[in-house]
Amino acid sequence: QVQLVESGGGLVQPGGSLRLTCDASGTSIRSYSLDWHRQAPGKQRELVAAISIGGKTGYTDSVKGRLTISRDNAKNMIYLQMNNLKPEDTAVYYCHLADKNYWGQGTQVTVSS
Repeated sequence: QVQLVESGGGLVQPGGSLRLTCDASGTSIRSYSLDWHRQAPGKQRELVAAISIGGKTGYTDSVKGRLTISRDNAKNMIYLQMNNLKPEDTAVYYCHLADKNYWGQGTQVTVSS
């Protein structure tokens, strides 16, 4: 059974940083594309960052230069480094194993002074 467990969310002031972690179990992530999505209150879930099997990354325009997705196949972990956070980044962030459409339970990120 594949499980994705996110952690690292919390409350941070504008301009601050967080590092989200997604711990995968039940399968090796090395054969899959992975991504992070987020859902803010009252809004649709949106893709924010993706990483291919070969490590190529892509980002939605609103987070370019501030968020960085990475993967550690040996540890079966996916990361999202979030810098210079803004109030509009407030959302629940979800890890997603794209090829099999597996989702984690999400971790809340709140950016507020």
